[in-house]
Amino acid sequence: MPESPSASAPVVPRKYLFAFALVTSLFALWGFANDVTNPLVKVFKEIFLLSNEQSAWVQRAFYGGYATMAIPAALVIRKFSYKSGIIVGLLLYATGALLFIPASSRMSYGLFLGALYILTFGLAFLETAANPYILSMGPPETATRRLNLAQAFNPLGSLVGMLVMSQVILTQLQIEDFRQAEKKAHPEYLTMLPDEVDAKISDSLQEFAEEQPTEHQAMQSHDLGVVRIPYVSIALVVIGVLVVFALSKMPDTGHEEDPIHLFELLGRLATFRYLGGVVAQTFYVGAQIMCWTFIIHYGVTLLGMEASRAQQWNIGAMCTFITGRWLGTLFLLPRVRPGTALGTLAIGGLIATAAAIFTPGIPGIVCVVSISLFMSVMFPTIYGIALQGLTPNDAKLGSAGLIFAIVGGALMPPWQAAIIDGGPVTLAGYTLPAVRASFFLPLGCFIVIAIYGFLVARLKSPQIDVA
Repeated sequence: MPESPSASAPVVPRKYLFAFALVTSLFALWGFANDVTNPLVKVFKEIFLLSNEQSAWVQRAFYGGYATMAIPAALVIRKFSYKSGIIVGLLLYATGALLFIPASSRMSYGLFLGALYILTFGLAFLETAANPYILSMGPPETATRRLNLAQAFNPLGSLVGMLVMSQVILTQLQIEDFRQAEKKAHPEYLTMLPDEVDAKISDSLQEFAEEQPTEHQAMQSHDLGVVRIPYVSIALVVIGVLVVFALSKMPDTGHEEDPIHLFELLGRLATFRYLGGVVAQTFYVGAQIMCWTFIIHYGVTLLGMEASRAQQWNIGAMCTFITGRWLGTLFLLPRVRPGTALGTLAIGGLIATAAAIFTPGIPGIVCVVSISLFMSVMFPTIYGIALQGLTPNDAKLGSAGLIFAIVGGALMPPWQAAIIDGGPVTLAGYTLPAVRASFFLPLGCFIVIAIYGFLVARLKSPQIDVA
């Protein structure tokens, strides 16, 4: 039987509408956290005077939290319920966000990393619970469409996070004022390449810190106080959502009291559909985080933009992503088998990434933005394909592997940052600026995703229902 869903089956049955809406709100909450955090790689690089590789530890801490907590979260959810996992996740989310207060007061990069690590313990609980919970709220033949519908609200939270960072945070940083003052004081920078100007301003900032440590520390203190604003604000929102969940009656879909038979479960998960999905998800998350994190470096270093203006291009990428998510959910997935759709979109992402590498100027950053159109439905599509055929309780534990796969966002951005720190790259006599060359990493990720998509499209649908 083909994987494409039946047109007659409801995507969300009426009895689950309230629960579906409430759980879907979580997708926006972790979208906000993801995309208010990505620009911190560049912000912390300048505030704490770090290399690109050192500042990319923001992503290691953030996405490493997923890897650490995915399996414990799945065990808690399997033992108790989806609702219990969601409440624990919201509590950890709020705790990590509130830890930005002592981190900014002590001006400690390590404490910020610790706060992000704990915050993503909460996100691991939320994603491990919410994704299979959504899959279980209705007929199995519409599960992938249902998850894509819920995931369509994730980029709305991401967009809010990006707007907050662009309009409220980046414009208020004194470090950005320092950069602009340096450009005005050195008119010769107008004749230099943007990456050369960026390097000279970084040197000037280092000299300022050494020669005027008191003034530099005051600037650090101000900017870190600005950085903590969105995290404290979202902590209050999360606490409010936690109260709503605690007071609401939620369906306990597929609850079982049976103990976990580990070896039997591992046997059911030892398929190309599932294990290949975990691998594909790892490379997808790595590609997404690299494209969204280093678009700011692309604009600042290659095109001489201010950080806030470069973030506008990141917002453009998110708007493109949202458009693609809705178009894919409403028009592509109902007509095309999920595996075929995934493989085709990955080829599109590969072409757009190659264009970003070899196209200079504004057209190059437009190509970076266009990658998001092809990434738009990849995460939930891989998720739905990989868990297809599992019972709800097996899906609770199987989802842990797919949430663990978010570790791709911790592993790959530092590698991309190391390429950027290494300087220009020469290929077959053609020299590429380091930032553009670094996009070979996401290009490779799309190759892996395409292979999985086209191969899984050839498989027969499993006989065991998701719900």
